[in-house]
Order: sequence, then C-alpha cells, then structure tokens
Amino acid sequence: MSADQVYTGLGLIVVLAVGAQLLASRLRVPALLVLLPAGFTAGALTDDVDPQRLLGSAFSPLVSLAVAVILYDAGLGLDLRRLKGHNRRVVIRLLWLGALLTMVSAALFAVPVLDMSAQAAVMLAAILVVSGPTVVGPLLAFVRPTERLQRILVWEGSLIDPVGGILGALVFHGVLAGSRPGFGAGFGHFLASAALGLGAGAAGAGVLWLVLGRVRLSEELATSVQLAAVIGVAAACDALRDDTGLISAVVMGMALANLPGLELPTRRPFFETLVSLIIGLLFVSISATVTPESLRHVVLPALALTALLVLVTRPLIAHLAAAGTDVPGRERWFIGWMAPRGIVAAATASTFSAELAAHHIAGAERILPATFVVIVATVMLYGLTAFPVARRLRVLRPARSRPLLVGGAPWAVDLARALGAAGLDVLMWAGAAEERARIEAAGLELAPGELMASAEGFGAVLEGITDVLLLTGEDDFNALASLTLRESVEGTVHRLAPSAASEGVVAPYAGGESLFDAGLTQPEIVRRHAAGARVVTRAADGPPAAGEQVLFVVRPEGRLVPVTDGVRPEPVPGDTLVLLTEA
Repeated sequence: MSADQVYTGLGLIVVLAVGAQLLASRLRVPALLVLLPAGFTAGALTDDVDPQRLLGSAFSPLVSLAVAVILYDAGLGLDLRRLKGHNRRVVIRLLWLGALLTMVSAALFAVPVLDMSAQAAVMLAAILVVSGPTVVGPLLAFVRPTERLQRILVWEGSLIDPVGGILGALVFHGVLAGSRPGFGAGFGHFLASAALGLGAGAAGAGVLWLVLGRVRLSEELATSVQLAAVIGVAAACDALRDDTGLISAVVMGMALANLPGLELPTRRPFFETLVSLIIGLLFVSISATVTPESLRHVVLPALALTALLVLVTRPLIAHLAAAGTDVPGRERWFIGWMAPRGIVAAATASTFSAELAAHHIAGAERILPATFVVIVATVMLYGLTAFPVARRLRVLRPARSRPLLVGGAPWAVDLARALGAAGLDVLMWAGAAEERARIEAAGLELAPGELMASAEGFGAVLEGITDVLLLTGEDDFNALASLTLRESVEGTVHRLAPSAASEGVVAPYAGGESLFDAGLTQPEIVRRHAAGARVVTRAADGPPAAGEQVLFVVRPEGRLVPVTDGVRPEPVPGDTLVLLTEA
C-alpha cells in the first residue's frame, strides 16, 4: 500500500471509532451498537479501512497488546475486599462452569449447523467462552442493577477474558498439531500458561508497587510508567506463550488494586481516555475485516447458535453457579440474561481464524464471521432488553435518591433530618469530632473513612450515592472536593456558594453550579439558623409563604432536585418541598 492509502486508512479508522462513540453517547445506547456496523460498513465500501493490509503481520500482536491494556484497566477495579462469601463462590463457578458448558454446547451445535469440522467448531466454542468488561461494564452502567449483581458480573467479565484467551490458544495449537491434545497434555499446557501469566503479572505488579509507592511521580509520568510496564510484561509473556499476556495484565491490575500502601487515584483521565479509544479502534478495525461475502451463508446458523447460548446455555450456567448460595431467584435469572460477547472474542477470532484457514481446516473461514454475528446479536439483544428485564425482575437499584451530606454544622444536621422526613435514605460525613458526635446524636447514619481517600474505603460508601452535597464552612474544601468527587459518584455533586468576601485559593475560581439562591451562602445560613430559622418539609400545595425559601424539591418517586444558582425546579402537585423558614 502507498503512504497516502495508509494515511487515509488510519485516519478513517480513528475518525470512525470516535465518531461512533460520540453518536452512541448522544443516542444513549451501548457504543458497540454503533461501532460494529460502522466498521463493517466502512470495510465493505472501501479498501482503505483494512487493518490487515495497513499493518500486515503487526496487526495481531498490536490487538493482543491493546486488549492487555484494557484488561489491566479492568483489573484496577477488582478489589478483593468487595467480593466475599457467596458472591465469590458464584463468580468462581461462573468461570469454570461457564467455560465448560459453553464450549461443549457451542462445539456440538456448530458442527452440524455451521457445517464445520470438529476442529473448527471447538475453536469457535473456545472463542465464544469470553464475555468481557468492555461490553458488560457499559451495559450495567446503563441498566443500574443492584450493587451485588454489578460486582458479580463485572468480576466474571474481567476474569473470563484471560481464561478464554488461554483456552483459545490451547485449542489453536492443538488443532494445528493435527488433533486435539490429550487431557493431560492440554491441562499441563494450560497450567504452564497460567503460571507464566501469574508469575509475570506478580513481578510486574511488584515493580510498579515499588516505583509508584517510593518515587514521587507526576500523574502523567505515573500513567506512562504503568502503560510501559503493562505492554512490556504482556509482550514478553506473549512472546513466550500465546495470550499469556492477558493473564499478566489482569493480575497486575488486581494486584495494584489490593496491595497495601499504594493509593492509586480514583480517576485516571488519560488511561480512561486511552482505553476508550482503544476499544473503538479495535471494534472498528476487526469488524472491517468481516466481508459481506463471508456472512452470506453464516448469518442464520450463527443466529441459531446465539439463541442456544442465550436461551439455554447461559441460564443453565447461572442457576448452577448460584445453587446453594443466598442469591435469590430473580437475581439468578438476571445473571442468566447477561453474557454479551466483546472485544476479546473478536480479537481471538481475528487472530486464529485466518491461520486455521491457511492450514485448510474445514470451516475455519467461518469462525470470524460467525463470531461477528454472535457479538452483534448478543450486544443488540442484551443492550435493548437488559433494562426491561431488570425492571421486570425487580433487580434495579432504587430510583429514590440517596444523598451524602458533607458537613456537620447544626443546620446541616437539621437539613439531613428534613430530607429523611421526606423519605430519602440520607448519609452524612464530617471530619471534626464534634460534628461527627452531633450527627450520631441525631440518629443519622455516619459514613466511615476519609472523604478524599476513596481507595481506602470511602469509595465503597460512594457506591449507590446519587447526590453529594458539600455543606462545610470551608469554601476551598467544598470547591476542591466537588472537583475531586464529581467523577466518583453516579449522580451530581453540588457545593455551597462561596461567600462574597471569600479570598480562597480555589473557591472563587471553581466552576459549576452552586446550591440555593444567590446570597444564601454558608455564613448566611448559619446566621439565620442561629437566629431561629429551621429546615422543614411540606407538600407542594401552593407557592412558598413569606419567610420561606425553597432549598430542594423531592419528586414523588423520591428523586431529589436541588435549587441552584442556575436552576430553580418548578414544584408540581405530589412533590415535597424542603424549605428554610424564618424564625
């Protein structure tokens, strides 16, 4: 290819990847619903978007290293302290039972229906074992099931990817050897690959722990060090044994998330941006390699295979995995309705199918298009039905707001009582011992931990929090905390407006909306409360009376809507008003 064609192809892939994600965010649908058709259409309409022509033999190694970066990022979210008891038992069963039953059912079905040889069918079945956090995570963020379901499914998706990658490599080498390896040889190969990935991942995590914990690095340099370590360790592992780099990447992420004495930032803007871009590039690139001609005789059989996996295999796996645990039946059914295939399935299919076809394995040319159909079908099915299914099963998180009030001044405690009287589950936090004692004396729930130390326990408290209200007497603290916590909660973060005379370092210059009407700053509220003003609630059956000032509106479904300096919600019958009344 000429340099002009390479420039055009790479530019189109990047623009399509970001453009598809932007469109998906505007449509409020999972990005894969747009990325896969975008890549497939581009590949069908032009020869420029063809990563195998653009990158040649470097395409498969680059895909493997890119997936390793994604899995490392997923591993950073796997805190062992949050997976205990029955939840851990369910996840472990989902891994080994899921791999076993998916392989058996998919392989037996693919031979007659997809007209594949046994070797190609087993290869396809090994590829379809994986799910993946890149698909499950966005779907769960959209659906918002209970915290328990979210943890189980995210852990399963993050851990099944490297297991599936190793399993795929094992089957691939066995098929190329001319026959499937015996159980002993195959199991020994698997153990050797797992040991290499685990050992290298542990060593890489140890190096990162020493560097990040002992050397003062800027956020940019710390991110670069992590990226270099992940790619270096994964590349070395893959050079020794195929796909062991995936195991090492997850192990490194998990280890750093659980090692003591290392506080990684809750937000990693560059890393998060990089992972999002990699996901888009991979899906566009891999789907562009699927041609309309390759799908002609595969679509209907692959849809039948999808139906088997979705309607029979996955529900059976979920119920067997949850047997004998305290997971209720409705949650078991939801686990059985959440197994989309993602980037690792696409990457391994792209890597192995062409090589098997070159060795004249019957039906190997159908592995990639069949995997493509299964990915598209499962993502579309689960993406469109997961929310109504979760609602029907009653496993959604409550729509009712759960605000966190930061600050323990007497008026803030008064506000917390009022919000509780309006039917909300209120949580409070304060740093001063006097304020914490005041909160506990009022019978309100007090959050443990340090507000900024989200990695050490407060982050667990933030799960399920829908609103953070920063009500302390320190304008700078409120402004800084709002910037820090904005990306750590699912809902909104609001702070008190700085006083007119504020000369703080941060507060006068921090953007964002402030709570309450103009002029109702912390000193003013304290003054009014000391003079006898109180925070009360009443039904929204008329406009506020003289001496009443609306602070919040609580909707009938329990949604908290604050009055801000930019937005004043309009009460309607059925709402509850939270008011500051004069003495």
